[in-house]
Amino acid sequence: MSRELRAKVLQGEYADGQQLPTEAELSQSYGVSRQTVRRAFQDLVADELVYRVPGRGTFARSPRHGYVRQIGSIDDLMGLSEDTGLEVVDPLQRQVDLISAGRLRLGSDVVYRARFLRIHDGSAFCSTTVYLPPDVGRQLGAVEELTTRGATTTFTIIGLLEKRLGVQIAEAQQSITVASADDELAQALGCRVGHPLLRIDRLYLNGNGDGLELAVSHFLPEQYSYRISLRRST
Repeated sequence: MSRELRAKVLQGEYADGQQLPTEAELSQSYGVSRQTVRRAFQDLVADELVYRVPGRGTFARSPRHGYVRQIGSIDDLMGLSEDTGLEVVDPLQRQVDLISAGRLRLGSDVVYRARFLRIHDGSAFCSTTVYLPPDVGRQLGAVEELTTRGATTTFTIIGLLEKRLGVQIAEAQQSITVASADDELAQALGCRVGHPLLRIDRLYLNGNGDGLELAVSHFLPEQYSYRISLRRST
C-alpha cells in the first residue's frame, strides 16, 4: 500500500495540494489496519511527498528535491520500476571479469555485464553497472531492451529475474561508500570529473547463497536521497 501511494504521488495522480483518502478509507480499501496506514503516511511525510494538516487530512506535495526512496525490503528495490526509467548505455554482453565473478561466487571468470542510467523526471540520477552469472546472462539476453544501446524501459533487473526467469531472490547484501566521478561517470551523469558520488553495491543471492546479480551504482547526491526505516523487534 505504501509503495502504491508513493508511486501515485510521484506520478502526479495526486496533484500538488490534493487531499489523499483518509486513514479509514485506505484501511478499508487495502484491508489493512489504520496503524499500517498511519505508518505509511509517516514515511511519506518524512520523504516530503505529503504533508498533514491537523483536523483536515493529508495532502500531496510535488517532489522538489530530486529522487527520494525509502528502502526497507527487496520489494522496495523492485519498486524503482514504478517511478523511474532505465536507459541502456552498454548492452548486455559476455566478458571475462575476475573480480566481479569472485564477488558473485562463480566457479569461472566469465560474467555478463550491462550498464544503464536510471532516470527520474527527465534527469539521470544514477549510473549502474550490472554483472550476472553466465546462465542468467544468457537467459536475459533474450530481453531486447537489454541488448539495444539507447533502449528505454521501466523494469529492474531483479524484477526480470523473478518474473521472467522464476528466480527467487532471498537476500541482498549492500555496502554504501563514496566515490569520485571519472570521465565516464561524469559524462553519463552530467557532472564534473571528480564530483562526489554516492556508491551503493548490492549483491543479490538466492536461498542457497548463490550470487544472482551484482549491481554497482553511482548516484548524484544532489538528486538522490536514500532513507532506511529501522524498527525495534518485539
